[in-house]
Amino acid sequence: MSTPRTIRLSPDDNVVIAIDLVNQGADAAGLTARERILKGHKMAAEAIREGEPIRKFGQIIGFAKTHIAPGEWVHEHNVGLHDFERDYAFGVEAREDDLIAPDLRGTFQGYRRASGKTGTRNYIGILTSVNCSASVARFAAAEVERSGLLRDYPGIDGIVAIVHGTGCGHAAYGEGFDILRRTQWGYASHPNFAGVIMVGLGCEVFQIGRMKQEYGLTESDTFRTLTIQETGGTRRTVQAIVDAVKDMLPIAAKARRETRPASELVLALQCGGSDGYSALTANPALGVASDLLVRHGGTSILSETPEIYGAEHLLTRRAATREIGEKLISRIHWWEDYTARNGGEMNNNPSPGNKAGGLTTILEKSLGAAAKGGRSTLRAVYEYAEPVKEHGFVYMDTPGYDPVAATGQVAGGANLIAFTTGRGSAFGCKPVPSLKLATNSDIYRRMLDDMDINCGDILDGISLEDKGREIFDILLRVASGEHTKSEELGYGDLEFVPWQVGATM
Repeated sequence: MSTPRTIRLSPDDNVVIAIDLVNQGADAAGLTARERILKGHKMAAEAIREGEPIRKFGQIIGFAKTHIAPGEWVHEHNVGLHDFERDYAFGVEAREDDLIAPDLRGTFQGYRRASGKTGTRNYIGILTSVNCSASVARFAAAEVERSGLLRDYPGIDGIVAIVHGTGCGHAAYGEGFDILRRTQWGYASHPNFAGVIMVGLGCEVFQIGRMKQEYGLTESDTFRTLTIQETGGTRRTVQAIVDAVKDMLPIAAKARRETRPASELVLALQCGGSDGYSALTANPALGVASDLLVRHGGTSILSETPEIYGAEHLLTRRAATREIGEKLISRIHWWEDYTARNGGEMNNNPSPGNKAGGLTTILEKSLGAAAKGGRSTLRAVYEYAEPVKEHGFVYMDTPGYDPVAATGQVAGGANLIAFTTGRGSAFGCKPVPSLKLATNSDIYRRMLDDMDINCGDILDGISLEDKGREIFDILLRVASGEHTKSEELGYGDLEFVPWQVGATM
């Protein structure tokens, strides 16, 4: 019987990760396993005394709650977490990104919009200002689909109703309202929409008229607004939306894909259902692809602040300026306060699925999640749903919950999503295509209808660089119109989830 494979990520580590199942009594990593070690889980590589740090990636992921002998399983039962000092070392690893000459950069086939942005898809959107208009938007989208109108316009990707559960019952000012306003405007102006109809009830806190005034919006052939109360009820509003869609279809159909530089791609980096393999395969491979996109002049957005907690010092070291690094730390402090006043703590983040997959603490999860951001210099830090204006590698403050995080990134301008998963997340995000990367071959085979790329073969010898190049090449194809698995399945209508901050009244 062959020796089970393990990996030690850094010479400073005092644990190894099981690549294969390690049975009790088996020889692995030059040790005898004292108990069964599941795939992706950790085994002590040396004696670790009570109170000593547990090290993985060369970084602290927790502290021993009891004495841990070599060969023991290292997980929740014997690993705890308490705060410790981190060295932010602002900007010490910042460097000029190695940009490829413009005439040698990659290209894709995209939709150039009048705004100057480029879309990767060509949808018409029915946006809602409030939950009270959600059903009407869905009724109208379904009516257009049933009518067969879209058969005459094969160049249009579809009609999508973007609905949500808020828009009223909260203050008309402050942080929560600002977040919703930015999110709505980001979708209303997104280049993957050829046209947008926004529908409200009429009496909600989030008034469409106020947003139009604040952003200088005017009605046009490709932007229409209405409310149920002014239009005369549900049936009349549905018909008015359908009529508006009919007017927009010929206009949207005129859009044609044309060759555009990869510098116009804005990639949202996401992970969900992480496991012990995430930090070994899909996340660092996506980091390579992210760096490639940056070299081609494009933009990648790392997010999910609760899931970089404990790894933020690795990002501050790459900050282009001290101010950028300090802005990231200020968002970390906001989250510490936010969780405390809601009776939680940052280590609540790892889910039961994460832990079953081998992750023990938020520090361990974060160190793996941050690998999606590659090694490029951090050029900016944005708040949730703020327009992303800088090119290169940037950060956006979002929750770790995937639909909420992706909604903010798309509102910020992302026209592609790359989503890594070890446990098997089912996700899509209209109007933006979402590419799913499996961290291990087992989940890739088990959920073949959902997974686009298998990164598990990295454990069999494929290099991170080769896999990163594969991801980058597929991203260009998806940006040019190739469908992802989630698009084939029809995912994306229900995954618009704006972040709700503040009291619901």
